Amino acid sequence: MATEEDATTRIQRKAPRITTDHPKYKWVALSNTTLGMLIATINSSIVLISLPAIFTGINLNPLEPGNVSYLLWMLMGYMLITAVLVVTLGRLGDILGRVKIYNAGFVIFTITSVILSVDPMHGGGGALWLIGWRVIQAVGGSMLMANSAAIITDAFPAKQRGMALGVNMVAAIAGSFIGLVLGGLLAEWNWRSIFWVNVPIGLIGTVWAYRSLHDTGVRRPAKMDWWGNITFAVGLIALLAGITYGIQPYGGHTMGWTNPWVLAGLIGGVAILGVFCLVESKVAEPMFPLKLFRNAAFAGGNLATLLGSVARGGLQFMLIIWLQGIWLPLHGYNYADTPLWAGIYLLPLTVGFLAAGPISGALSDRYGARMFACAGFVVMAGSFAGLLLLPTDFNYWAFALVVFLNGVGGGLFAAPNTSIIMASVPAESRGAASGMRATFQNAGMVLSIGVFFSLMVAGLARSLPHTLSTGLAAQGVPAANAHAVANTPPVGTLFAAFLGYNPIQQLLGPDLLHKLPKANADKLTGREFFPHLISGPFHDGLVVVFSLAIVMSLVAAAASLIRARRTRAEQV
Repeated sequence: MATEEDATTRIQRKAPRITTDHPKYKWVALSNTTLGMLIATINSSIVLISLPAIFTGINLNPLEPGNVSYLLWMLMGYMLITAVLVVTLGRLGDILGRVKIYNAGFVIFTITSVILSVDPMHGGGGALWLIGWRVIQAVGGSMLMANSAAIITDAFPAKQRGMALGVNMVAAIAGSFIGLVLGGLLAEWNWRSIFWVNVPIGLIGTVWAYRSLHDTGVRRPAKMDWWGNITFAVGLIALLAGITYGIQPYGGHTMGWTNPWVLAGLIGGVAILGVFCLVESKVAEPMFPLKLFRNAAFAGGNLATLLGSVARGGLQFMLIIWLQGIWLPLHGYNYADTPLWAGIYLLPLTVGFLAAGPISGALSDRYGARMFACAGFVVMAGSFAGLLLLPTDFNYWAFALVVFLNGVGGGLFAAPNTSIIMASVPAESRGAASGMRATFQNAGMVLSIGVFFSLMVAGLARSLPHTLSTGLAAQGVPAANAHAVANTPPVGTLFAAFLGYNPIQQLLGPDLLHKLPKANADKLTGREFFPHLISGPFHDGLVVVFSLAIVMSLVAAAASLIRARRTRAEQV
């Protein structure tokens, strides 16, 4: 009898404290999945802002031409892998259980964070260590991203789903900006700490998820679509890598769009994705159910997700360049401190997300999702127009108001858009739909690197050489040297501003600087010369970049209003 009682006691201790039918279970699911999304998205930007400290820590000069590839892969590797894998892992969650895949994601993410923090190498080897393990970490992040929205959709009733998804999506979006501030703070102390910070959070999330979450969704046995997975992964990687490498100079051109490897990636990627679509239309159990796009609400919601992600990613990169490379040095901040302060000065953007997201989710449950999603994009378009009206050396409070409005627009859009997508599919396809939505969101972030950097480089190429040559000559640099420096690819100057570097000392070299009068050399390498030099050409590029962002936002607003013919979808 005692033995039976002991066994019963042990079972009760191991049993979860909150079962799926408990009224608090949905809040447990929301809080844990929100933590998972937050840690996954923070890591997409925490490295972004910490790149100068990382390259210094591994003794690698990011501005040397041969090291640009390391820089690009540290920027895009994590986002690229998540874009490729979220659909597959969402589909796997439909088959094996969404919670099972989600929990495994926490484990992988935590273990790889430990490995990343102990990088034992320097130089190119150290960079490859970080890139490789970040790729594996992205697998864990993809597991979290692909299944969190589906777990929430399973746990919450329709009348509360928009609010719950709003909290989750706002955490995901805000995470990318929280990472900027957190990365700036931690990089000031030790670059390895940007990975250490994941470990306690990952351990808590892992134990909590295994103890508390349960699969409540519809599961059905199915076969993995291996050909679909392979063609999708190869095609998307080739396409996005081609777009990203297109911003590097090639053969005397400022960009690499004539590079045979870039062309092969672009053309081959599109061709393989065409094969993927053919495969998906033929197999019985596709990983990417194309039939879901027959639902106009699902198709429109994902188009809005893609365009919004491209616009938001472009905004993030441009604002970092604007603050770190120009505004902060002009206002007395040392280049070494600009990553931290750039994150701090972007806080209004995060506050806007956090303020509008949950409110929009709750109100969209009551009044309908489409108008809130559309309104969010209209507000974002207005904020991009406001940024165009600001001078390069702006008044901060005007800047803070405009980026706050952009954050409000993103917050208004996030939850209703997700609710539209998730409510437009049958229950058994929610994992795949969640993965597809995350694919468009993550692919948009990678696309933004290629699209907006290309536009900015093109803008700089028109005006920067003359500005650079004239500015250097005015400080006594010989005409031949000034001309040579002015004709270096502008992508190097752009990356210097992005990383918060003053590249003038490296471009001129110590020998030439020593030949100049000390006052001139000090001015060239000081805080103000480089920002003043690039501010005009940079603003010319901003006009093109933000004009495109306005167009994308308005098209996304229109796409958000699309209704499906199905009665169920019309109730969203």
